[in-house]
Parts: sequence; C-alpha cells; structure tokens
Amino acid sequence: MQTRDMRVQARGITQNVLAGGPADGTPVLLVHGNCSSADFWAPLVRRLPDGVRVVAPDLRGYGRSETAPVDATRGLRDFADDVAALLDNRDVFPREGPVVLVAHSMGAGVAMHLLADHPGRFSAVLLAAPVSPYGFGGTRDLDGNPTTADFAGTGGGAANPDFVARIQAGDRSADAPTSPLSVLRSAYVADPASLGADEELLLDTVLSTAIGDDNYPGDAKAAPSWPGMGPGDRGVLNTMAPNHFNVAEALVGAGSKPPIVWVRGDRDAIVSDTSLFDLAYLGSIGAVPGWPGDDACPPQPMVGQTRAVLQRYAANGGRFREVVYENCGHSPHIERPAEVTGELLQLISTGSL
Repeated sequence: MQTRDMRVQARGITQNVLAGGPADGTPVLLVHGNCSSADFWAPLVRRLPDGVRVVAPDLRGYGRSETAPVDATRGLRDFADDVAALLDNRDVFPREGPVVLVAHSMGAGVAMHLLADHPGRFSAVLLAAPVSPYGFGGTRDLDGNPTTADFAGTGGGAANPDFVARIQAGDRSADAPTSPLSVLRSAYVADPASLGADEELLLDTVLSTAIGDDNYPGDAKAAPSWPGMGPGDRGVLNTMAPNHFNVAEALVGAGSKPPIVWVRGDRDAIVSDTSLFDLAYLGSIGAVPGWPGDDACPPQPMVGQTRAVLQRYAANGGRFREVVYENCGHSPHIERPAEVTGELLQLISTGSL
C-alpha cells in the first residue's frame, strides 16, 4: 500500500500523519512506540490490502511531527489526546464509525488510554509487545504494587546517557553497544537479519526522537531508594513511570470492550519479565551495582502483569487472545510481518479472535 504525508493541526501542534488507502476503506489506526515513528510500521503497511484505510501518526517529538513538551504527570495522555483529536478529522478518517486500533510497545499504553477515555470508538485492538498497564519498572507483583514508595529506578534517569547522546548526534554507526543502530539490531529485534532492506528506514525512526527534559528521556529526581534516582514530571520515560501511568483499573472498567489480540515475541529484551531495560533485573544479574536483593527490589513481571489485567478485562465482558512467536523479539510486526498482518486482517474482516 502506498501512503502519503498529511500535515494536521490539532491540539496546538502540527502532527505528521502517514495515510493511505481509499476514503471508504476500513479505518486502521497505527500507534508507534518509543524511539521510533510512523515509518516503523512499514513492514506491516506494505502487506495490507488496498481496501484498508491506514492512518499512522508520528507522535509529538517523533518522526516529522512537531516537537512539543510532554507532561508526564498525565501518563501517556498527551500522546493519546493528540491521537484522539484525529478521529473526527474527516480529511484523516473520511469514513465515520469505529476504528481498528493497532499499537506497539509504548504506543500500546497510548492505546490503553484511548480505550479507557474514548469508549465506542474502536471495533478491535491489536497490541504488539505492549508496555504493562502498570507502567515500566518499579512494580513488584501481578497487581502492580510499587516496589518502593519513591518509585526509584524508573523514569527519565533510567535511560542510558550514551544512547541518548548518540541519538542527539545522529549517530548511524554500529561502533558501540549503545549506538542507535546497535540497539535497533540487539534490542528491537531478536534476529538483526529480520530488519532486512528496511534497516536504514527503521534507524531513521530511532534517530527522529526529540531529545531533552521535555521529550526523550525526560527529567529525573534524586530518590532515597536504590539506585538513587526516581521519576521526574517531564518527558517520555516519566510518562511510563508507575507513579504517573497505571491504567489497569481503567482498562478493566472501560465502557466498551472491543476484542484484543496481544502479540509478542518470546525473546523480547525490552518488555519482558527479564527485561534488559528494567534496572531491577539488571541489578539482579550484576549489571548495575548495589542491587538490594529480590525481596527489596524484584524485577517487574511485565508479561505476567499484562496477562493478569487482560484476564480481568475478559472476566468483565471483554475478550482477548495472546499470541507468542518463537525466536521473536520486541517487534513482531517486523520479525513476523506476515503472521501479524494475518491477525490484523482477521480482526478487520470478522472482529473476532
């Protein structure tokens, strides 16, 4: 499918939106994750049939959208409200009616806000490697209870500063484990070969990330608990800190509950019960010094939390299905594009699981 850029004014910022397909086609909204952009969906979009109307916005501070501050105290709602403002724009979505919602990683947290705050607007949902409904880091059990009262080890200070600096410098090399290209190859996917001819395009999406306290990674504050820093109130990583982002109850209690297909890879290095981006897990394997032990600071059970919340979603009138791909990492739509496209087309055609 061919797409084109649209420039849309909404909520005081200019959003760039990739759009393709016929005006009367089934509307599909694609929400990308952190350190990427709408172009990260390219391997999926090219496999969609011509009868689908695709809308893929660049979130604020990513891709070709305007860079605007992110208020982390609202969780991911700055992003969600930007996306929601597109739903009634008839240049973007010419066809009225509910939309099929597809989201990846952090974007799935955006999608959870959309489901809770805009009931009835979505007919079906596909979540790929979603962030836990309890946020990223700093919770100890399937109920999302905080590890410490100060939420230490989460938020803007948890980012690797060399990775951040290399994004800001536009580094396209693979000369260090923390270069954007190395991280793309080692963390975004399980097999670097799966990036294929899209590697440069996908690297472009990582490098499009706006850097700063108001964007990625955000600010940080000192905390008394290990590892000595906690979440700030500005910027991207703080939007997913558990003091700011906890949508479990809102998702379970959503006024309408479209069917959800949850796809993930069994070798995901980012959203996992053994996440290499969770400081508690890194401490447990000796990669971050001073870890106070499993009782005081256990790794976050990210996958288990999502499963437990979706089971409650189903018990309260919704439906979900979990699909796990073997030898697949954090980006199933890149590593298993045909299979993920098949799941999406089934949702589009039947609305069933």
